[in-house]
Amino acid sequence: MSSVILPPAPSGGPVDDTSVDDAELLGAKTRGGFWHDVFRRLRRNPTAWVGAAIVLVFVVVAILAPWLAPYAERALPGARFITPTDIPGPGEMADFPLGLDRFGGDVLSKLIWGARASLVIGVVSTAFGLAGGMLLGLFAGAFGGWVDTVIMRFVDILLSVPNLLLAVSIAAILGQTQLSIMIAIGVSQVPIFARLLRASMLQQRSADYILSAQTLGLGRGTITMSHVLPNSIGPVIVQGTLTLATAVIDAAALSFLGLGGGRPETAEWGRMLTYAQAELAIAPWLAFLPGLCIMITALGFTLFGEALREAMDPRTRAR
Repeated sequence: MSSVILPPAPSGGPVDDTSVDDAELLGAKTRGGFWHDVFRRLRRNPTAWVGAAIVLVFVVVAILAPWLAPYAERALPGARFITPTDIPGPGEMADFPLGLDRFGGDVLSKLIWGARASLVIGVVSTAFGLAGGMLLGLFAGAFGGWVDTVIMRFVDILLSVPNLLLAVSIAAILGQTQLSIMIAIGVSQVPIFARLLRASMLQQRSADYILSAQTLGLGRGTITMSHVLPNSIGPVIVQGTLTLATAVIDAAALSFLGLGGGRPETAEWGRMLTYAQAELAIAPWLAFLPGLCIMITALGFTLFGEALREAMDPRTRAR
């Protein structure tokens, strides 16, 4: 790697052989600070581009579903179960390129509408889990002592139950509705965010700048909200991105188990998987296509979350 030699210091000290890359990294940190460095590293990471592209397509399809879907979410009046190979007439092939399911719904339209349902469930449930977990983690990390002990023992109880089993139990108790799925998935995510924020805050509390703030006479509340929390929230943001992938999969799993409520013909990827089992022998794509959508969407959030984690990791930023 080529390097540029800087002129010797006026005091006659040793020559600094800082490389061009190190100088650029130092300049980037000086100009924009931490987040400027994070975005710079994300732009140079191909994995981040791939994940961001998948997530962007998923979000655009979900938002523009009313305009992108050829037909409404509900079943077509008088329609019957047909596949692309037995649609009579060349004109109907263009109307229903993926055929109709047993309820008379256009498969392509239901896949597009299903993106909206998955996005709503994933975002709302993750936001609920993020808010609850950050609240518990904030109290545990800020107060410590018996408050920390009580909160962490409650979190340990939740962690002792597998996430999906906990979500299934909560959804079964609350009832078979979409709101129940959101709450169930959100509650299962609370322990993850709580432990992560608490651990990050405990690490920040022993930093030198916290000791300096205490020396200046700043109170616990001011130090926590103005210094500790802003510097501890980075790992939580990364985990939130990764948890969106898990939320999409869990939502499909709960709908597959029949806990999502709604009509059987509801356009939701997990519900589509449930009712495609009866036609696996004659129309396997009815299960393959929604499963593929779930896999690609989860892959996009995972790739972008991993790239964001690497960009925010101080060990990788130092390279």
